[in-house]
Amino acid sequence: MFNRLSDKLANVFKKLKGHGKLTELNINDALREVRLALLEADVNYKVAKAFVEGIRQRALGQEVMTSLTPGQQVIKIVHDELVTLLGGEAPRLDLTGKPPVVLMLVGLQGSGKTTTTAKIALRLKKQGRQPLLVPADTQRPAAIDQLQRLGADIGVDVYPTQPQQAPVDIAATALALATAKGHDVVLLDTAGRLHVDEPLMQELQAIKAATQPSEILLVADAMTGQDAVQVAQNFNDALDLTGVILTKVEGDARGGAALSMRQVINKPIKFLGVGEKLDALEVFHPDRLASRILGMGDVLTLIEKAQEAFDEDQAKELERKLRKDGFTLEDFRDQLRQVRKMGSLEQLLGMIPGLNKMKGLKDMQPDEKELVKVEAIINSMTPAERANHTLIDGSRRRRIARGSGTTVQDVNRLLKQFDMTQKMMKKMLQSGKKGAKRRLGPPFGFS
Repeated sequence: MFNRLSDKLANVFKKLKGHGKLTELNINDALREVRLALLEADVNYKVAKAFVEGIRQRALGQEVMTSLTPGQQVIKIVHDELVTLLGGEAPRLDLTGKPPVVLMLVGLQGSGKTTTTAKIALRLKKQGRQPLLVPADTQRPAAIDQLQRLGADIGVDVYPTQPQQAPVDIAATALALATAKGHDVVLLDTAGRLHVDEPLMQELQAIKAATQPSEILLVADAMTGQDAVQVAQNFNDALDLTGVILTKVEGDARGGAALSMRQVINKPIKFLGVGEKLDALEVFHPDRLASRILGMGDVLTLIEKAQEAFDEDQAKELERKLRKDGFTLEDFRDQLRQVRKMGSLEQLLGMIPGLNKMKGLKDMQPDEKELVKVEAIINSMTPAERANHTLIDGSRRRRIARGSGTTVQDVNRLLKQFDMTQKMMKKMLQSGKKGAKRRLGPPFGFS
């Protein structure tokens, strides 16, 4: 997300930092390029105009014109204005009030509403909540089956909706059931359409009146750009939304919807859907996103992902094995699996500050298939071979390559890399330098 915008802004700032002193002409030229970059990223033109004007007023003031590092000061101003544009602070779900609290998810068909409902349920379950999923979309019978399957996958109860029931009756009956069975949150997956129409809005308004939801969240497809903003405006006019969840942001290189949404409808973006997996849902942090857009990385989110993926007990056990030369290919495979839980490699690399500016790495596209290949090779080994890789001679390598659908060269490469990793880990642990343990970090098991 924001790849194109980030690249264009980086070029603008590079020119600015090349000047020891900035003139009004320098700043105006730079801001013209910033405005064009925003428009090319599909940002609403009124939003782009107001954003650039806010930067101009501050950039032509004393804090920049008299600064010893004027280029850096402009970047700081752009960062601050981006944070404001995106909403300032990270918004939280409103789960206050007498349980069960109702969260109502609305949106058009194809926006990812049903999957997002399950993602939020999983998130709430991890927080110790007891959610109830309610399929209230009788327009699309497959939505009921889909939510039931997703509920089973994450171990969350699903209300047994009957297709002939009216959506308002489903919502009201589900709320009564949740109260009786001790559920503290009810998530309503409501019907969508291919476009906004009056019958849809009337149905949603009736559900809102019957359940009095704490949150009415619009699920919008980020890849539709300004169409998503217009849809948000229509839903907000009819329902008075409390927030927005943008989905499919991993496929949106422009990011115009995210940058426009908050200003156009004056409602916060609460989550970003960053993949198809049920844990691929991120809290929307305006400051962190602003840093990503400006190529400054996002270390806090990276740390949070690592803390979620890496088990502390496993980390301690792995440290013990490393100290006793007991780190095996099976341990290596387990660590790779945990790294993959954190998200795609491209997303993770994008969170590392300055990586996009490093020569040779800027256009690097990590190949997820390589990790799959490594796991397949290790899976093709016997338990004895995984425990002691020195047993793997030429004939065993050929057997492993056939079993994993790879080549002997691939097997050789993995064994060489593993051998180097073992030596590196042993050297670092034996060095006894203060902080060595902390420097290792994931994916080698240290929390």
